[in-house]
Amino acid sequence: MKFVGCGGHSYRNVYPTFQYAPIDLVAVCDFDLEKARAYARQFGAKTAYSDYRDMLTKENLDAVFVVTSYEREDGEPQSTKIVLDVLEAGLHVWIEKPQSGKPDNIREMMALSEQKNRYVFVGYKKAFSPAYVKAKELMDQDDFGSLTSCSVRYPESLPPLEKRRDGSRMRRFLDHYVHPASILYALAGPIHSMRRLRDRRRGATITLIDFVNGAIGAMHLTAGQSGMSPLERVELIGEGSNLVVDNGIYVTYYRPGKRGKYGRTAGFIPDEIDMAPLTWSPEFSLGQLYNKNIFTLGYAQEILYFCDCVLNQSPPEYCNLEMALEMAKIYQGFLCTDDEEIIINPRSPL
Repeated sequence: MKFVGCGGHSYRNVYPTFQYAPIDLVAVCDFDLEKARAYARQFGAKTAYSDYRDMLTKENLDAVFVVTSYEREDGEPQSTKIVLDVLEAGLHVWIEKPQSGKPDNIREMMALSEQKNRYVFVGYKKAFSPAYVKAKELMDQDDFGSLTSCSVRYPESLPPLEKRRDGSRMRRFLDHYVHPASILYALAGPIHSMRRLRDRRRGATITLIDFVNGAIGAMHLTAGQSGMSPLERVELIGEGSNLVVDNGIYVTYYRPGKRGKYGRTAGFIPDEIDMAPLTWSPEFSLGQLYNKNIFTLGYAQEILYFCDCVLNQSPPEYCNLEMALEMAKIYQGFLCTDDEEIIINPRSPL
């Protein structure tokens, strides 16, 4: 394996996962060769490069990890061109989110990936976060029923309409919107249409969503909230049950049940234990893997999954280019006029 990118994010959250994965880090690359050499020493790579194209031609590799920044001119992720070059070299690719915000760029990657029979995995960590994995497991139980509605909140500001075609102005939004969007996609599936309201003071938005499977939802981007507040809250409603994920780590499942008779019930705790809510939360006293940031947030799990795909020659079913295309189409929806209905995907029959 080789790594392109030696920034602070990769140092904190990606390189450290390799100690838990079947990875032999052969080489690292950064425009700043001294930084690349420092990372090579720190994480055990044999060679450092300042040009990833040299690394592609000189090293014997299976896959490439790409964690880069953005182009200054148009705000497009630098990884877009790198992915095409890596695929052309016949290698698998793991790229950190966000993907390109342009659907045609994703389609170009998809075509080359299929032609070269090589995989592209996009690092949507939320899909592998233990809290959301548990939520999906609970949703698949018979007593949850079908998903009927859902909501996700996350702090982000959408620039005014006249600035949304300026990639440099949209860079932060492109970087952050994928977190709530990928949560919704992982738990509720593809979106049929979306319609948005925007606050003019801080750029907060509420986007009403109609999913392909018939469920409805809302993405609340809470620009203006306190920096001391937890970032995210997700609620999923089934048929007689619901579940909540708070702050990405606290899961509460409200199982099917009924309140006592109105005006006649003295106790709020039901006699039937099987109606009591179930809760899960980590403890932070023991030196467990689940207390490490890279496991709690899903970084380690997504990289282990990518390694399994490469070693078993099995295309990724999650966080693949199909999901990246969905994220890009949603991003394009945010570029449109507020209060306009945007069709993302055709609706499937119920």
